[in-house]
Amino acid sequence: MRLRSQLFISGGALVTASMIGLLLGMFSVWQLSKTQDETMTRNMDILDASLGLRQEMGTQVILIISDKLDRQALKASDTRFDEWLAKAADGALNANDDQSVITIKQAYSNYQKFLSSPAEVRRHLLKDDNFNLALRDLRDSINAMQMHYVNQVNLGQQDIRERTRLITALLGMIGLAVLLISFVTAHSIARRFGRPIEELATAADQIGRGDFQVSLPITPVNEIASLSRRFGLMAEALHSFRSSDIQALKIEQQRLNAVLDSIDDGLLIFDRQGNVEHFNPVAQRQLGWNESHLGQQPELSLQRSDLPTQLYRVIHGEPLEEALEDLQVDIDGEPRLLAYSLAAVSHDGERPLGAVMVLRDVTEQRAFERVRSEFVLRASHELRTPVTGMLMAFSLLQERVSFAAETREADLLSTVDEEMQRLLRLINDLLNFSRYQNGLQTLECVECSIEPLLRLAQQRFSAQADELQVTLYCDVEENLPLLQIDPGQIERVLDNLIGNALRHSHPGGTVHLRASSQGERVELSVTDNGEGIAFRQQARIFEPFVQVSRKKGGAGLGLALCKEIVQLHGGYIGVKSRIGQGTQFYVLLPTCPPNVA
Repeated sequence: MRLRSQLFISGGALVTASMIGLLLGMFSVWQLSKTQDETMTRNMDILDASLGLRQEMGTQVILIISDKLDRQALKASDTRFDEWLAKAADGALNANDDQSVITIKQAYSNYQKFLSSPAEVRRHLLKDDNFNLALRDLRDSINAMQMHYVNQVNLGQQDIRERTRLITALLGMIGLAVLLISFVTAHSIARRFGRPIEELATAADQIGRGDFQVSLPITPVNEIASLSRRFGLMAEALHSFRSSDIQALKIEQQRLNAVLDSIDDGLLIFDRQGNVEHFNPVAQRQLGWNESHLGQQPELSLQRSDLPTQLYRVIHGEPLEEALEDLQVDIDGEPRLLAYSLAAVSHDGERPLGAVMVLRDVTEQRAFERVRSEFVLRASHELRTPVTGMLMAFSLLQERVSFAAETREADLLSTVDEEMQRLLRLINDLLNFSRYQNGLQTLECVECSIEPLLRLAQQRFSAQADELQVTLYCDVEENLPLLQIDPGQIERVLDNLIGNALRHSHPGGTVHLRASSQGERVELSVTDNGEGIAFRQQARIFEPFVQVSRKKGGAGLGLALCKEIVQLHGGYIGVKSRIGQGTQFYVLLPTCPPNVA
């Protein structure tokens, strides 16, 4: 039998038994109520008639013994007595009721003789006891009928109580029967349907653990039997699929490990908890690690307390805006410097599964950069004095030599002047950049508002913007906090960024200067709608001597100098750009004062 049919039959039987019990109880209560109502109505009618008889009997006695005899009232009372007696006779249902009415009629016939001669009764009332005897017989007959029906009412109530108990017992038995049917039905459903489903769930758990040798239930229920067969087919298919693809997965894993191990840079892979999950041989040599470091936190071995915070932010999809300092490690007593980068590992844009760290040995590179920086610093010092002297001498020469404006000589003098000025600016930029890189530059921080610096920068470049037909805007958020900054150095950053924006804007374009609050930092941004910067070039744009545009400019030190100044303030500088849609350079400065020498 189908599962749906069995459930329908079981539920139908339970509902049918419940409805039969309910209807039987309702009919019993209705029948009891009807019987009680009829009995009470009949008894109350007869009791009402007996009270009427007593009342009329009293009225007649009063009329007989009153001072003034009222025959009309006596006759009317006699008529009413007959009417009450007739009502009592109509309510009689059995021989006892009829006998009570006949007894009253006979007693009233004896009593009615005295009503025909009331004057005679009044004269002999105290001498003759016949009237009193007739009156007593009539009263006793009426009292006997009243007591009879009072007893009938009591018997009716007792009968109702017995019927009520019987109906209560019947409903209780029906309830027990329904409960028994419910229990039997539930037990049958649990035995026939629940046990096979539990066995299927156990088999599913086994398959989930990789055990495909499962035992499936046998049941007469067609649907569950069909499900069990399909489940068995699925287990066989999974077993076959696993057996066929396990070797391919092993080969793919070996290939992936070979690719990771062949990378020239060190590679560390972390899980979601920040524990080391894998490292390639290059990282093993760079760090001097062994297999015991797997599953551990890396900050203990690398002696970097800020590494867990960086890993947490990367694994939770937060960007790392600060510059990552080189790792310092000792390998066989030799100090080495390792530059590193962190990136999240995710699948199809879901929550990151972990993080990957790429390590690159930059010991020689950092040594070369240090030597280069020292050379640039010394060279710029040595070159600045003679170039300044040459520029001053050339200025004196220009004052003494005069050529016509359109001559070749005047053009050569102008060219020499421009190139010497450019050479001096280049030497100054080299000198300033070397000072920052070597830690020779200090900040003279004061507490000041950022808005006046932006307004002054707008004024300094307004003439150049008009000449290039570019509109320069300045928007400053209200109630910005005061900053502990070096105003001169921040002005140099703004001048570099605004100058670049104007140089790369088209006629009719716009440049926006903005300042806004970003939590515990203030963001300064310079945005243009010019040519934009290619994505592959944005990673190197803040490196020294790097130029990403063919337009005439400096030696590629402006943005590198801006980065050094911002980092010295404890801030961060970044870029957002797309080709043909403009560029935005933004600077984040902390509201708390940085630690400066």
